[in-house]
Amino acid sequence: MQTPLRTIAVLALAAATAALTGCAASAAGADPAPAKAIRVGYFDNVTHAPALIGIHDGLLQKALGTTELQTKQFSAGPAEIEALSAGAIDAAYIGPSPAINSYLKSGGQSLTIVSGVATGGAALVVTSDITSAGQLKGKTIATPQLGNTQDVALRYWLTKQGLHTSLTGGGDVTVSPTDNAQALTLFQAGKIDGAWVPEPWVSRFVLDGNASVLVDEASLWPGGTFPTTVLAVSTAFLKAHPQTVKALVQGNADAVDALKDPATVGNDINAQLKADTGKELPEGCSCGRWTTSASPPTRMRRRSRRSSSTRARSGWPPRAR
Repeated sequence: MQTPLRTIAVLALAAATAALTGCAASAAGADPAPAKAIRVGYFDNVTHAPALIGIHDGLLQKALGTTELQTKQFSAGPAEIEALSAGAIDAAYIGPSPAINSYLKSGGQSLTIVSGVATGGAALVVTSDITSAGQLKGKTIATPQLGNTQDVALRYWLTKQGLHTSLTGGGDVTVSPTDNAQALTLFQAGKIDGAWVPEPWVSRFVLDGNASVLVDEASLWPGGTFPTTVLAVSTAFLKAHPQTVKALVQGNADAVDALKDPATVGNDINAQLKADTGKELPEGCSCGRWTTSASPPTRMRRRSRRSSSTRARSGWPPRAR
């Protein structure tokens, strides 16, 4: 059962996303000047494609006008949320679970979700000899970081299969928070048995590591739709610079529109990934488990319940106080 705080938090998140730019417009009564710069965090994941396209094609900067776009890359949500909470960045392309946790811990003061970004695009990949949940007992499965969206999803799913985990690595299945690139290397070396990861890492595990998809997360949600990435901003930044946030939301929407062009998806995402990491998508990668949308993210209430369920069973994340 959800506590009133959890219920209020989810309703507040839904309200915050309901009008997209409305949250920015409502704060614009004083018509403050645009910010000189906005610092935006993102991942080099396909599920952050609007960020990748928005940066590479200049769509975010164009929408921001005279406000300088400054970007910073992260590998998982909890570290990015720490940066947002500490004031090291102003906005974040991020998974819903860390965003919800931050909202709860701060009593609704830390951030505001201003746009949807992507749905789908995550899966549990395993060695080819594992074909059922029961065979995971005694195995080691990686996630990008403790408490990130895929980490919560894996722990929740394992619990539903009657398999227990712990934060210290014990339990029926050892969950090992590991950077995605390192996880692939460990998988190829036979040191872990699988990973719950977002694209393009699902495809990289399959193509470069001969992994099999045991669970496509879309199969666990009604209609196959679940939020993978949202765009959140510091509430303090939103209050100080609502017009800049409104412009950022518009730039995100422009990037989502640009992704309707298949050539853009293949060429420009690859170009930005190569610029950031030195690597392109693997040859043969369709990475087709995700879609982009600037519409308000749905399934946030259910995602919050799954986070709360994981919290109750594992002791993570700390409860809001």
